[in-house]
Amino acid sequence: MLRGPEIPTGATVVKANWSDNPWFPKVLEQERADCIRTQPDQYAHIWEGDYATVLAGAYYAAALAEARQQGRIGKVAADPLMQVQAFWDIGVADATSIWIAQFVGREIRCLDYYEAQGQPLSAHLVWLRDRGWQNALCVLPHDASQRDRIAALPFADHIRQAGFKVTTVDNQGRGAALKRVEAGRRLFPSIWFNAETCQAGLEALGWYHEKRDENRSIGLGPEHDWSSHCADAFGLMCIAYEAPREKKAARERAHVGAGSWLG
Repeated sequence: MLRGPEIPTGATVVKANWSDNPWFPKVLEQERADCIRTQPDQYAHIWEGDYATVLAGAYYAAALAEARQQGRIGKVAADPLMQVQAFWDIGVADATSIWIAQFVGREIRCLDYYEAQGQPLSAHLVWLRDRGWQNALCVLPHDASQRDRIAALPFADHIRQAGFKVTTVDNQGRGAALKRVEAGRRLFPSIWFNAETCQAGLEALGWYHEKRDENRSIGLGPEHDWSSHCADAFGLMCIAYEAPREKKAARERAHVGAGSWLG
């Protein structure tokens, strides 16, 4: 009620935290640092005022805590000289999620986040235009080539016909969800977030967690729930960032292998 985009009429909301306390003592600073190290899943809830996340198995909890500690969640502006990209997770019955980001050198800058459920494709495209992302390259998962039930056109073609540039990311094959998680964890230290426009996405990433079989004490891969659509779009962004480097490495390995054979 008090942290949504529209606060109640007549209300004044002031966010105050440990970082606003000029007399914050060293003993509490040590407790806070210990919490980052020993309870990364719960740090944001205990010290930063965020909603509670899962108690265990949150894939990005430690990375989010580190990002806050390093100041990588704050004010991030778009670079006018760099390509803006929109990374999609397309939902039919489920939610559709979009991360807006730029790849700037070795950094990934997340500028905006969107999620909606039960809305037509046109609603998502209207959001892109309304937010000023009409020139964004729409990066879609491989299943965007599937045809919808009404016009019998692939989703990618619908988006192209609306005037957007489109590309797709190859299917990661078996274990794709975990591959996206692994890519996200590798790249998280290089990712910056615009806090004001990415808050909903950050909360979803903080919740995204492993499904467990408690009887056998084993993990069953990522839980498919309200947070997974956001996490899938985020993971697609990370896969897309790494793809050119992986292709280059593969070419170099092939070249070395060919040279060895010729020798």
